[in-house]
Amino acid sequence: MDIATIVGLILGIGAVLVSFLMEGGEISSLFQGPAMILVIGGTFGAATITTSLSQLKRLPKLLTIIFFENRLNAHELIDIIHDFAQKSRKNGLLSLEDELFTLKDKFLKKAIQLTIDGFEVSKIKESLEIEMSYIEERHKAGIIFFQKLGGFSPTFGIIGTVLGLIHALGSLEDSSSAATAIAGAFIATLWGISLANLIYLPISDKLRARHQEEALYLQIIKEGVLSLAMGDNPRVIKMKLLSFLLPNARSEE
Repeated sequence: MDIATIVGLILGIGAVLVSFLMEGGEISSLFQGPAMILVIGGTFGAATITTSLSQLKRLPKLLTIIFFENRLNAHELIDIIHDFAQKSRKNGLLSLEDELFTLKDKFLKKAIQLTIDGFEVSKIKESLEIEMSYIEERHKAGIIFFQKLGGFSPTFGIIGTVLGLIHALGSLEDSSSAATAIAGAFIATLWGISLANLIYLPISDKLRARHQEEALYLQIIKEGVLSLAMGDNPRVIKMKLLSFLLPNARSEE
């Protein structure tokens, strides 16, 4: 599990609930069916109009990415490419074919296979960059979807509040009922703003961070395999790939 995500959610939601309780509020008053249906249902409805069914089917996968640590390890990747470079230098590129089954990463496996098949360096680079661009577009679609949720949610909260106030103004002859209706009307705004700033927008930023991590990982693969295809010295390849890491992380060789 991603501890940062869990801790962040607990702190954010907890801060709202605790402050509400300290003001003398009751948690049960926050859970109003009409407000929740309008804000949550309306937000997802509006966001769905802007996307496709295939994107909606990816939501469970996106949530999995949010709540589970990214297991991409740049140092392990660099070591794998360095080992392949050494074997290639010693026994030739064709000797790497027997090692492909050990690779779990599909992008790395494809890159090595292109090198073994003898494609020109320019063709390998073109093929890998095309795939990287499609991966980036898929990632951006998820990021933008949650950004849209974060944009629509406060608006539907305001709509809920306006509808609640209309109902409250219609019952002004009963002051106690009107006061209760007015208080309930603002629950929709609370839900809209809270969901946007505690759930939707943080998820969008988390997906962007995950994308940046994977983009670095893919860039290391591309540069490493291109150097391998050009027959660079294994030590030079490793030094080049370590330069992608932060200075304080390069010592973990």
